[in-house]
Amino acid sequence: MTPKVHLVGAGPGDPELLTLKGKRVLEEAEVVIYDRLVSEDILEFVSRDAELVFVGKETSFHSCPQEEINRLIAKHAKMGKRVVRLKGGDPYVFGRGGEEAAHLADEGIQFEVVPGITAAIGVGAYAGIPLTDRRYSQAVTLVTGHRMKGEGLEDINWAALAELGHTIVFYMGVANITEITGKLIENGRPPATPAALVSRGTMPGQRTVLGALSNISVRCKEEGVKPPALLIIGEVVSLSHILNWSEQALSESSDQPEGVLREKVFG
Repeated sequence: MTPKVHLVGAGPGDPELLTLKGKRVLEEAEVVIYDRLVSEDILEFVSRDAELVFVGKETSFHSCPQEEINRLIAKHAKMGKRVVRLKGGDPYVFGRGGEEAAHLADEGIQFEVVPGITAAIGVGAYAGIPLTDRRYSQAVTLVTGHRMKGEGLEDINWAALAELGHTIVFYMGVANITEITGKLIENGRPPATPAALVSRGTMPGQRTVLGALSNISVRCKEEGVKPPALLIIGEVVSLSHILNWSEQALSESSDQPEGVLREKVFG
């Protein structure tokens, strides 16, 4: 049997946002190597006979180095197993899927990528924040809020980023939120620019904290926001108060205490 690995994007958390192809591949898998941000509900699609291998990472703790994950995927594939590498969001958007695919290519192992809904799109939609809107922003920039090996954000061209004027989404930006917002203001982005911090996006317990570029880092600390969280900056954030369909649905249900919590503070 020719070895083949599926790199599957699990989406932002809500199991119903997993693609049909992703679900089918999971059901057929014999080995599933998965990350921390993959929800338990999505793992329910995996066969009871399949082997589950956890290789999750957090900002300050890596349970398994990336090089070891690469070797692990290849090892199971070479054993003739149907292997799924299951990643939160989309494998190729800040998911290191490219590194894993490159390793498989080097090992002569066939692979297929099953895209997933990336966090910026899914979380923005659930928080009532369209990333683009022709009235406010006709483009969006996605930026990772931390760097490899714990390095800082010095390599970002902050002047160019601040000058863009359209929507900016920072993944994994909670730890560096003060530096991120400070650099943008320092380089010319107006302090009053609306900003939102969304934690546990698309999942029970989603929480949206709204503010401005000048105070969202303070709001983050005041509200005790913890990762995983997404930082969205731009005029489109101001639409959240009328487009927050998920919160409206939750407010009408009996499950409201488990749903989205929202704080409105624009500066």
